[in-house]
Amino acid sequence: MKKYLSLLLLAPLLLGCNKSEATDHQHKAEMIHEHDRCHLCGMVITKYPGPKGQVHLKAEKMVPKFCSSRDMFNFALQPENKRQIEYMMVHDAASTDWEQPDDGAFIDAASAFYVYGTSKKAVMGPAVAPFSTKAAAEAFAQEYGGRVLRFEEITLELLAGDK
Repeated sequence: MKKYLSLLLLAPLLLGCNKSEATDHQHKAEMIHEHDRCHLCGMVITKYPGPKGQVHLKAEKMVPKFCSSRDMFNFALQPENKRQIEYMMVHDAASTDWEQPDDGAFIDAASAFYVYGTSKKAVMGPAVAPFSTKAAAEAFAQEYGGRVLRFEEITLELLAGDK
């Protein structure tokens, strides 16, 4: 009887140890406030149209926020920054207004599809428009031009216009 009572008391502890790390740590976006400035260029983020981005760093509480997904990539792809990144978030352009993106529309940047070379403008140069689905990205590209890319295909060379 003591053996069963001991197991019963230990069960919650044992079950707690079996949780995967992924369920313990949910990726969450931070709200962009009215006076937040772009970590890269210093512009007030909410004053400009187009999808925004943010980078969550491994050992930092501060979350760099960006006036565009393009600026976010220009920061994140720098070798000295790349290794410090835990995850990145971008606005899903299919589920929010282009002129004033809603922070409830943030998605994981690594799993997004992007349209680059579109006629749709954002702050700081050509837009890097993120979408949660390939179908939404293709529909956007059909309407506004550009090509659909995966996260891994966004490079500093592409953003500089060399590719």
